[in-house]
Amino acid sequence: MTDVSAPSNNVQNAISGISLRSASLSYEGKVVFEDLDLDLPVGHMTCLLGPSGVGKSSLLRYIAGLSGNGAEATVSGRLLFNGTEGSKADVAYLAQQDLLLPWLNVLDNVMLGSRLRGVRPDCGRASALLERVGLRGQEKSRPASLSGGMRQRVALARTLMEDRPIVLMDEPFSALDAITRFELQELASSLLAGKTTLLVTHDPLEALRIGHRLLLLTGSPARFETPIDPPSEPLRDAGTVEVAALQAAIMERLTAAKHQARAASSNAQIQAGQ
Repeated sequence: MTDVSAPSNNVQNAISGISLRSASLSYEGKVVFEDLDLDLPVGHMTCLLGPSGVGKSSLLRYIAGLSGNGAEATVSGRLLFNGTEGSKADVAYLAQQDLLLPWLNVLDNVMLGSRLRGVRPDCGRASALLERVGLRGQEKSRPASLSGGMRQRVALARTLMEDRPIVLMDEPFSALDAITRFELQELASSLLAGKTTLLVTHDPLEALRIGHRLLLLTGSPARFETPIDPPSEPLRDAGTVEVAALQAAIMERLTAAKHQARAASSNAQIQAGQ
């Protein structure tokens, strides 16, 4: 059986950190962020929190090379992987939606990347990944027959099938029920061990459970606040006093940022009307 519990040799030898230098992004003249610097520790999961609309998903797409650069989007800055100008081939991306192709079965969805690149897929690894995410026996099922949690497990297996040292995840568990979300947090933490991961989430407790470091993105243009490094290693017990205190502090900071954003928007509307 193919071993997927540990990173492959490819990942062990090529794990890359992510660095942004003077990164700027604007859409149709509105600045999302500018002169932004970021360093993500190698082999760690960093969780990104912030108010809705602040630019978390935009930052993720920037790193993935999906922002575009044309009439609507203006992009500048340097993106480095492990200290050098990197290739987008180093990145795997897991979006909010599972994006499974309905006409393909589960196994073929997991192997989709290989087929699109014209590479012979590794069926043994794909099957092993499906077993690891709890979907043994579902290889021939179509997405329409799966629950939301099962579909996200397929999407996670497809992301891991790409075997990239860098993984970007945009609220992949937000639409799931609490129990399934809890299970997939544990699964992702285990299967992504050793990869440089950036996870966007609205849930401070999720970030505190599985993140090595937490970043808060606030303001307009967006900026990073002081990073939060929780005690101990993931997975953390959500019921401890330390985690509860950190969750309360993060909620307070996020609430303040949301109120500031509303006040700034109201002031802008008033000035525009004058």
